[in-house]
Amino acid sequence: MTDQTNPVKPGTHGDYERRDIGAAGVLYFLAGLVALGLVTHFLVSGLYSYLDKTSRAHDTPISPLVTNVPGDARHLPPDYRTDAAGSDYEKYLKKNFPAPQLETDERGQLDKIRLDEADTLSTYDYIDKDAGTVRIPIDRAMELIVQRGLPVRENGPADSAAKKAGRSGKGMKP
Repeated sequence: MTDQTNPVKPGTHGDYERRDIGAAGVLYFLAGLVALGLVTHFLVSGLYSYLDKTSRAHDTPISPLVTNVPGDARHLPPDYRTDAAGSDYEKYLKKNFPAPQLETDERGQLDKIRLDEADTLSTYDYIDKDAGTVRIPIDRAMELIVQRGLPVRENGPADSAAKKAGRSGKGMKP
C-alpha cells in the first residue's frame, strides 16, 4: 500500500472551476429581472384596474333610503383619520354599524380584560363608598385569613330548633 495521492486529471488545478464569471452576464441578467418585474407590475395593475371597473359596473344600486352612502369601503373617510396610521377604525365602526360588532383586535381586547382583572385583584378600591365597602388585594386578603382564620357560623334559630327536636342540623339522627 502506498500513501501517495494521484490527481484525477494530471495537469489541472483540482476539482473546481478557476475561471471567473463575466460581469456583463450578471448585469444582463439583473437588467432582465428588473424589466420582467416592471412588465409584471404593469400587467397586474392593469388587470386589477379592469376587474375593479367591471365590479363597479355590475354592483347592485344602493337603496335611496340609505343616508350615508360609502364611496369606497376599502378606505376610511377623511374625518376618521386621526391616528398616526391614518385610520381610526373603532370610531368608524361604532358610528356607522349597529351593535353587536365584530371584534377588530381580539388579542388587544383579551389583553385589556386580563390587565383589568389583574388590576382588580391587586389594588385597593371602594366598591360602595357610602356603605364603606372596600376591595383589598387578594394577597392581603389571604394574609388576613391566615391571621384571623375563617369565619365560623354561630348557632342560629334553625340550629337550636333542630337540637330541640332531637336532630342535628344536617338532617341525621344523633
